[in-house]
Amino acid sequence: MKIQFNTDKNIEGHERLETYFTTELEKSLARFDDKVTRFEVHLGDENNAKSGVDDKRCVIEARPAKLQPIAVTAHADSIEKAFFLASDKIKKALTTAFEKQKVH
Repeated sequence: MKIQFNTDKNIEGHERLETYFTTELEKSLARFDDKVTRFEVHLGDENNAKSGVDDKRCVIEARPAKLQPIAVTAHADSIEKAFFLASDKIKKALTTAFEKQKVH
């Protein structure tokens, strides 16, 4: 499973975040390892240096083999919270997609 990270110019500590989030994503989504070829994680701060409620965004896109890409978005007041919310969402979305595939 390949994990690709993208951040906007407003996110600091890109290398540290990438290492930490890669480890967390690999643990969280290990059961999909043979079914998903790649994950793309996009982290951003929607209003730059200004503070705001839920202005941090995390988009996780999964590329399942033989299925269309699945993407989820989460907003929170910190990058970490947004990441974990998006991680939970993608796990649920992939579980649903693969369960539907079993039915057919």
